[in-house]
Amino acid sequence: MSVTLADILAAQRVIRGQADMTPLVPSPFLTQRAGHEVLLKLEIAQPIGAFKLRGALNAVMALPKGTAGVTCCSTGNHGRGVAYSARLRGLRAVICMSELVPQAKIDGIRALGAEVLIHGRSQDEAQEAATRLVAEEGLVEIPPFDDPKVIAGQGIIGLELLEARPDLNSILVPLSGGGLAAGIAVAVKAMDPDIRVIGVSMDRGAAMHAALAAGHPVAVDEVASLADSLGGGLGTDNRHTFALCREFLDETVLVSEDDIRDAMQVLYYEDRMVAEGGAVVGIAALLTGKVTARGPVATVITGRNPDMKMFTRIVTGQDVALGDLVVKGKAYGA
Repeated sequence: MSVTLADILAAQRVIRGQADMTPLVPSPFLTQRAGHEVLLKLEIAQPIGAFKLRGALNAVMALPKGTAGVTCCSTGNHGRGVAYSARLRGLRAVICMSELVPQAKIDGIRALGAEVLIHGRSQDEAQEAATRLVAEEGLVEIPPFDDPKVIAGQGIIGLELLEARPDLNSILVPLSGGGLAAGIAVAVKAMDPDIRVIGVSMDRGAAMHAALAAGHPVAVDEVASLADSLGGGLGTDNRHTFALCREFLDETVLVSEDDIRDAMQVLYYEDRMVAEGGAVVGIAALLTGKVTARGPVATVITGRNPDMKMFTRIVTGQDVALGDLVVKGKAYGA
């Protein structure tokens, strides 16, 4: 395996005190709905408001002295993580993003001192820009998911979950390129192979779900989604996350844009939390019955950096336009 429990334990030592030990809290409302205890792993409590800091920090801290700078392709939160980590080490950071990324995420990255380069209308096109920076300016690329150091950093969440609640029956993980899901699954399965680890994606452009169904990475159309942080492809040269997810995930499920809207409202009104659409897909899977709780279940609330204008429209029951799709407004409790 490209990432092992030993790698994740090593990463835990590297980032200790900077990006670890986020809260794990119960959700009384979801517990009542699910019929079993539901716990929320609050990666929204990270300094950048998202789990991505763990993997980025582990990767950036491993770079040798004299590194010219770093770059990455990002839908938002990985770019924040790389920018934050580069600032800690005094390195230049250039974050490459597509035109689909919300302005709020671009502004957040620039606020951390990084440069932002907008290129193309997809994650794959933004990746082309990062590849050029590596070749032409000697920057080191920190991949958003398909990198052993990044995967190991995200896997620390699995260690923390089982340290806090070794009795967990299931863990629901937002699934995009698979860095988070792979890392958590490797850690959890090494300690207790009976715990289910389930990846959850949106049903519009879910790259890892499609790849696992096909048996190999496949191209997907990247379209606007409330779960914008879960967009993007795996890359035809995927070396790590596809194989790890195929081996260690028990299941993957998809939720709709309406499901995501409802989950964002539930987390806001019942648990008083602001989170991105991609952060609540595990909640959506529970609310819709697409995942059935069989005992204590935890889901990772991955980020709190939504476009706040869109978030306000969602929680106040207004329509939201996503390209050619309109997510109809629905007042909470109606």
